[in-house]
Amino acid sequence: MAGGSFTTGVVAKERAKQYKGRVTAYVIIACIVAATGGSLFGYDVGISGGVTSMDGFLQDFFPSVYEHRKHTHQNHYCNYDNHGLAAFTSSLYIAGLVASLLASVVTRKYGRRTSSISGGISFLIGSALNASALNLEMLIIGRIMLGVGIGFGNQAVPLYLSEMAPTHLRGGLNMMFQVAATFGIFTANMINYGAQRIKPWGWRLSLGMAAIPAILMTVGGIFLPDTPNSLVRRGSKVKGRKLLEKIRGTNDVDAEFQDMVDASDYANTIKQPFRNIFGKRYRPQLTMAICMPAFQILTGISSILFYAPLLFQSMGFGRAASLYSSALTGGVLALSTFISIATVDKLGRRPLLISGGIQMVTCQVTVSIILGIKFEENHDLSKSFSIFIVVVICLFVVAFGWSWGPLGWTVPSEIFPLEIRSAGQSITVAVNLLFTFIIAQAFLSLLCTFKSRIFLFFAAWVTIMTIFVYLFLPETKGIPIEDMIVIWRTHWFWKRMLPEISDATV
Repeated sequence: MAGGSFTTGVVAKERAKQYKGRVTAYVIIACIVAATGGSLFGYDVGISGGVTSMDGFLQDFFPSVYEHRKHTHQNHYCNYDNHGLAAFTSSLYIAGLVASLLASVVTRKYGRRTSSISGGISFLIGSALNASALNLEMLIIGRIMLGVGIGFGNQAVPLYLSEMAPTHLRGGLNMMFQVAATFGIFTANMINYGAQRIKPWGWRLSLGMAAIPAILMTVGGIFLPDTPNSLVRRGSKVKGRKLLEKIRGTNDVDAEFQDMVDASDYANTIKQPFRNIFGKRYRPQLTMAICMPAFQILTGISSILFYAPLLFQSMGFGRAASLYSSALTGGVLALSTFISIATVDKLGRRPLLISGGIQMVTCQVTVSIILGIKFEENHDLSKSFSIFIVVVICLFVVAFGWSWGPLGWTVPSEIFPLEIRSAGQSITVAVNLLFTFIIAQAFLSLLCTFKSRIFLFFAAWVTIMTIFVYLFLPETKGIPIEDMIVIWRTHWFWKRMLPEISDATV
């Protein structure tokens, strides 16, 4: 039944009941340590917007933006509309996109652990280059190295968590990646809040502190084992079984181990996973690998987190107040992720995604209306409306934190069969970083052009993606990772597109 095969009459959830074992301290610790890789991505998301609002940074690298902001009496929304400034933020994501595709080969041939260590080392180098940058070229090279680190980390860590976790807790443990990411965002915002008071070099402190999550990921990776699935896939079946027994706390792991072996045997017949993933038999998984990360970014969350200080300043907040407000949203995001952890394996993925989408649309439309009515050009918001806007944005962030934030990573990492799992996760990361790049590069211009209507732009996308989930995403709760094919075979839409089970060549 593994590796994309299907045994008639066997229901995947019944198969999951044959999996024995308990939640061991070993697997919890391993998942927590591995999940620190998410803090790389989160720290950079949180740090970028704050740094680009600091006077010292702008004077050193973007003096034209600094002078424009200092002397302009024009539209608040356009104060930061500069392609070079946007390129500083977004260049990292193109590097990460390319690196994620390369990471697929490393992850498949050498394991999830090796990819994590490689990502940590690259991120560490990038943080050192950025903190000591003397010119824009050195700054961009540092950003590229950070991107390589994120590409490797985001490719390997979600797979690691999904494969290590027991089936009934896979959603919650996989979300440790998002917890680490949100903690990285919150930490970055707090560091920015303090660093902006250290003039003129506070921005160097903000960028240099990225070394801390990089060290945690690198050192943690050295001491972690690889996953049983990866060990079996690479021919170490004895070692893989021993590790499986250790993380499940029992010797009775025959059912789960046999599914891994079957999946591995089939995976070894696939020599070119990137070519095979485009075959008809993997059409549902490929669709989700593209749509889920794209929709996650099209919620608008990356714009709010990247550019929160700039966005709040554009709304009329003072510089310190804008950093404080962005730190608040980062803290709210971190806390809201625990709502998802507590409910995802009870309620399922679909209810969280749909309810989160409805709340996000409501909040975005509300913000757009308030700004459109009350925030005219050359006028700041009143204190009461400023507070209201921050509250509504926090409600938006809460909804993202329990839905599309963690589940945008969890769902793609658990739906691919072993033979194309590394390739599928690479596509997920690449699409995520591609759309992150597009939105990061375009957001400041969109903000200048659309003004308050920018929130309606994102609200329209959230509406589309909520309908998409309702129609096309089956529930994955409680399904063994190596038996996930059953959800596509029984789905009202996808079952019509899949080839016959006996057709192994499509």
